This record gives sequence, C-alpha cells and structure tokens, in this order.
Amino acid sequence: MSPSLGRSAARGAMFTLGAQGVKILLQLLSVVTLSRLLTPHDYGLMAVVLVIIGVGEIFRDFGLTSASVQASELSSGQRDNLFWINTGIGVVLAIVMFVLAWPVQAFMHSPELVPIVRVLSVTFVLNGLTTQYRAQLMRALRFRAMAVIDIVAVTVALGSAIVAALLGAGYWALVLQQIVSCLALLLGAVATGRWLPHRYSRQYEIRSFVRFGWNLVGANLLSYGGKQVDTLIVAGRFGTTPLGLYNRSYQLIMTTFSQIRSPLSNVAIPVMSRVQRDEERFNTYVVAGQIALGYGLGIPIALVAGLADPVVQIMLGSQWTQAAPYMRFFCGATLMSTLAFVGYWVYVSRGLGSQLFRYSLVELAIRVVCIVVGSFFGMLGVAAGVFVEPLLSWSLSIYWLSRITPIPVKALWLGGFRILGLTGVVTAVSWLTASSIHAGAWLTLLTGIGVGAVAVAAFLIVPVYRRDARELVSFIRLMLRRDR
Repeated sequence: MSPSLGRSAARGAMFTLGAQGVKILLQLLSVVTLSRLLTPHDYGLMAVVLVIIGVGEIFRDFGLTSASVQASELSSGQRDNLFWINTGIGVVLAIVMFVLAWPVQAFMHSPELVPIVRVLSVTFVLNGLTTQYRAQLMRALRFRAMAVIDIVAVTVALGSAIVAALLGAGYWALVLQQIVSCLALLLGAVATGRWLPHRYSRQYEIRSFVRFGWNLVGANLLSYGGKQVDTLIVAGRFGTTPLGLYNRSYQLIMTTFSQIRSPLSNVAIPVMSRVQRDEERFNTYVVAGQIALGYGLGIPIALVAGLADPVVQIMLGSQWTQAAPYMRFFCGATLMSTLAFVGYWVYVSRGLGSQLFRYSLVELAIRVVCIVVGSFFGMLGVAAGVFVEPLLSWSLSIYWLSRITPIPVKALWLGGFRILGLTGVVTAVSWLTASSIHAGAWLTLLTGIGVGAVAVAAFLIVPVYRRDARELVSFIRLMLRRDR
C-alpha cells in the first residue's frame, strides 16, 4: 500500500466519519427541536414529498458521480459535458415534479401538497448543478473540504428551519430546510471547486460514462424499491399503529448506521479506483475495508441488539417498548449488510455497473421473498425476513464477485466469520446482563456496555483477533498522522 495514498484514505475516512457524526448529532437536534415546534401533520406532508424526491434523486445523479470518480482518466471537456447532463436532468425532473403536484394531491387528498411539491421541485435543479462539483472533490480526495461543506449546509439549514418554525411557518419550515441545505451545498462546492464549466461539446466522448451510470441507476432503483417492500406490506396487512412501531425502530437502527457507513464510499471508491490495476493492493483494501466496517460498526450494533430494551426506553420512551424485538432483527440485518457493503465498492471501483445491476435484481428477489414469507408470521416475521435477506446476500455477493473479478474470497470469508463470532458473543452477554439487572434504563445500559467491552477484550487472547486489532489500531494511527 502506498504510504501517501494510505494516509489519504485513512484521513479521508476520519474527516468523512467526523462530518457524518456531526451531521447525525445535528439531525437529532433537529428532531428534538422541530418536533416541539411543528405537528405530526407537518412531518407527514414532508414525508410524502421526500419519497418522490428520493426516486427523482436517483435519476438526477444518473450514476455519473460514481462514473466520473472511478474513471482512470477524465478530461476537462468530459467533466464539462457531465456537468451539463446532470444539470439538464435536474431541470427535466423539476418540470416533471411540478406537473405531478396535482396527481399527488389527488392521491393523498391533501391540498397543501400542491405548493410544497412545486416549491421543492427546485431542489432537482440545485442538486443537478452540484453533482459534478462534488464528484471532482471526491476524485481529488478533498475529503476535508467536503466535510466542512456538509456540516455548514446542515447547520445553516437547521437554523433557518428553527427560525421559520418559531415565526409560525408550519410545514414551510421543513420546506425551507430542504432548499437552504441544497443551496448551501451548491455554493460551498462551487467556491471550493474553483472551476466554471464550458459549453457542451460533442468533441468529448462520454458514452462510456452514461452506460456505466445507467446501470447504477437501475441498481439504485431496485435497491430503493426493495427498501420499501416491508413498509408497504406492514401498512397493508397490519395497519398504521404497528407500522409506526416498525418504522421508528427501523429508522433508529438501520438508517442511523447506514448514515455512518454509506459516506465511507466517498473515501473507499476513489482510492480503490486508483489501485484497481494493482490486484494485490486492491485486495488489501477490500479485506481491510471489511475488517474496519465489521468491527467498527459491528461491536456497537451488537451492543444495541443485546441492550435493545434500555435503548428503546432512553431513546424513544416507555410507550415504544414493543419496538425492542424489531430492533434486534434490524441490528442483525445491519451487521450482515455491513459485511456485504465492501462488495458494492468493488463493483463501482472496477466499473462493473452492468454486473451490479444483475446482482441487484437477484438481491431484490431474495428480499421480496423473505419479507413476503415472513409476513405470514406477523410483524416479527417481516423483521426476520429483513434480517434473513442480507444473511443470504452476503454469501451470494462473495460468490458472485469471485466469478467476475479477482477478490480474496478466503480472507473475506474468514474475516466475516471472525466478526460474526465476536459480535454474537457481545450480543449474548450484554442481553444476559440486561435481563438479570432490575434497575433503571441508564444503569442497565451502562452495565451492559461494560460487560460487552470485557467480552471484546477477552477475544484479544486469540492471536488472530490480536492481529485484527493491530490492523485497526494502525488504521486509526494512520488517520491521525499528518503528511510530512
């Protein structure tokens, strides 16, 4: 591993994770503050619109961020052309969303949705303008700049929303928050990127980028659609109150850890793309990525799974105690999907967009089958189906990748099983501790964390776990080391 590139990767991970940590804290502050100033109806209106925006954002990016980042060479002319394509897609989506305002209102029977949908359609234009600026920052490994931009955007947007809510703006405070965030991201990226696009020119070929991006669009649409299957089934079969329990526990676990995990792609994909022709170095990154993600996120996930009851009482309140069993299944699903996440890095960094699309089709089919079958056993069955799908997909992902590109199969299997062994024990001992203590939620939580930490330390007796620990410590030191 090149020391310079290694330091860039590790320090990029530090900046990215640090920024994401701040963003998560700001999001929690947003929930605590704005939920006291706005009504559930306000949030419900915004939730409907955000579902539409979520689908549109997949088309707006068109996979061209990843396409430009992973390309071994990218001329200034190609960059300019990609900028205008993303901007054009954003304009088209804004027009489509503006027109869809009336059908959405008719479907939901909420007249307030018409102005909300139309105003928020501008976010597609703003994000379209931002896309290639963000891609160039990623390509240049300027992770510190991206971290600062993200934090400033979230902070300014939250402040605007709080002021608007205090002035009685209602759901318009949430609308303002979205627009200010997009605008701040655009201004920050333009100021940091320091380049202005020239006009579109056919002289610069970008068909390969578009083909790569289209496959990513298909894969991301399948992934997004698959994530909605369980919500639709729970809503249709069990009603809104059970759906509230299910969604709240889902958001608390899977969404939170996903927000920690996903931004690391901004670091991993550019770095792995640079070494994709060096098989030995590439495989080193793949194995190191699984170990870092598996232990770094796996141990906290295991603790939450074992201590789900006090976690629910502290985070959600005693009225949400029925959410604890769902949380345990979602913790298992999050851990398994984390182990498989490095496979996505391999697909994108090696330019395997079409193969990723085909794999996503199979993965979606597995998810639908698991959730539908689980639904016959009640809501816990649905949650169990959500867990079983990544359990199967992790195994399939390693096999699938090994058939199309060289990967360190044995190292990934062994590393994954070591992580599962440790996290399984941590979950068990923390759960037994919580079950045997009849005290307050905070005391139970702290005691369970302490016992779980002792269990982790006990694994260091085993040489292979000491080796994994040394790799993690080396990675942390690399993050903190400055270039000389």
